[in-house]
Amino acid sequence: MIVNGVNVTVNGFDSMSDREILSYIDYIQNDTEEELSALTISPAADGDVTLDYTLQPAKFERIRRITGYLVGTIDRWNNAKRSEEHDRVKHGLMN
Repeated sequence: MIVNGVNVTVNGFDSMSDREILSYIDYIQNDTEEELSALTISPAADGDVTLDYTLQPAKFERIRRITGYLVGTIDRWNNAKRSEEHDRVKHGLMN
């Protein structure tokens, strides 16, 4: 089931309220300070609850190293620097 955009699976419990599930989601997101993608709630052997979860992939910005400068975008470069970047040999990954 989907709860607040999180794919939730509940194993080994006859019933669990949406409010309880939301509490587990909030607990994890507050603890990790990240957004959840998936959550599996299962009973633990000692009577507690086991929470297995997957976080949303982190967003990142591409950073390039061009003649000693670390940059994310080239929109503020002059024509000479843009030409240098354009003429540079691009290497791909080999299979």
